Amino acid sequence: MKWLKLMRVHHYIKNILILFPMFFNGSFFDFKLLQVSFFGFLAFGLTSSIIYIINDLRDLEKDKKHPIKCKRPLASGQIKKNEAICMVLGLMTIILIIHINYVQLIPSVSWLLLYFVLNLLYSLKLKNMPIIDIAILVSGFLIRVLYGAAITGVVLSNWLILTVMSVSFYLALGKRRNEYQDHGEETREVLKYYNYEFLDKNMTVSLALSDVFYSLWCVNMIDKGKYSSFLIWTIPLILLIQMKYSLNIEGSSDGDPVEVLFHDKILIGMVVVFFLFMFMVLYG
Repeated sequence: MKWLKLMRVHHYIKNILILFPMFFNGSFFDFKLLQVSFFGFLAFGLTSSIIYIINDLRDLEKDKKHPIKCKRPLASGQIKKNEAICMVLGLMTIILIIHINYVQLIPSVSWLLLYFVLNLLYSLKLKNMPIIDIAILVSGFLIRVLYGAAITGVVLSNWLILTVMSVSFYLALGKRRNEYQDHGEETREVLKYYNYEFLDKNMTVSLALSDVFYSLWCVNMIDKGKYSSFLIWTIPLILLIQMKYSLNIEGSSDGDPVEVLFHDKILIGMVVVFFLFMFMVLYG
C-alpha cells in the first residue's frame, strides 16, 4: 500500500530498541511496562514516519533521479505533496493522543522531541555536513533506547549504552560507505567529503568496540549475580551475526540496516536464535 510505503513502516523494526531496557532488565513479563513500551513503540514509529515524509518532500527532485528512490510514492507521483502534508498533521495528532493517554509526557516526550528536532535539522541542512550527519544517524538508535528507558523507568547499564552506541556507528558508517561505493556524490552531497578508506577503517574500529563493550556488559551482569554464566555464550552468537551482516554489506547492498536484514533469511534466523537463547538466559 502506497501510504504504508510513504510511512516506511518496515523501518519500525528499528524501534525494537525501545524494548531493550525492559527486556535486558528482566522485566519483560511486567504487563504494565509491556503496555507502555508498546504505545511508546507506536509513537516513536509514527514520529519516524513524519521525518521520512519530510525528507521525501525535501529530496523530491533528487529522489526522482535516484535508481531506487525514484520508485517511492512521492517521487513516482503516486502521492501528491498536499496529501503527504495532511498525513504529517494527522500523525502528529495521533502521537499527542498516545502520550496524553498512555505514556507519561515527562521525561519521555523530551527524547521524542530531541529525535524529531535533530532529524528535522538533518533534513534541512545537517545531512550535508560530514561527521555530523553520521552522529545524527547514530543518535537515532541511541535515543530509541533512552526513550525506552524513560517510559519504563528502567536504569540502563553504561556498558549496554556504549554497546548500542558503537554498533550504531558501525551501521551508520556502513550505510555511508556503501552509498559512496555505489553512487558517489550523485545522490548525496555529503559523500564528496568522504572516501572509502576512511569509512571502512572507522567501521572496523566501531565493530571492535561494540564487541568489547558487549562482552564487558555480559561479564558485569554475571559478576553481579544477576544472570547465569550462560550469558557469556551469547558473545559468539553476536560475533557470528556481525560476520554475516558484514559479509552482506560487502556485496551489492546499499548498506541500509533494515534492507540488509530483511533480504537475508539466514541473518534473520541467526538474530532470532540469539534472542531466544538470550530469553532463556535472562528468564529461564
